[in-house]
Amino acid sequence: MLGENHALVYEFPDFVHQIKHLKVNNTAFATMASRYHELDNKIRALESTKVPTADEHFLALKLERLNLKDKLYQYLVHDAI
Repeated sequence: MLGENHALVYEFPDFVHQIKHLKVNNTAFATMASRYHELDNKIRALESTKVPTADEHFLALKLERLNLKDKLYQYLVHDAI
């Protein structure tokens, strides 16, 4: 769905506590989470404003977000508190 919020707490509602903990206590996780949210905001803005952008650029943003989501999920399941 266009413009859908993909914030980590919505994507992984069972891991809200771990997300908050890792953002404070794990620099690598915090950096990736920050980039993930930056990409999500950029993608949603492009979708909602219908700003012309090359398909390749748009797909590259979505792919980067997906790859970060996978890496962040691995932190959540392997570093569960």
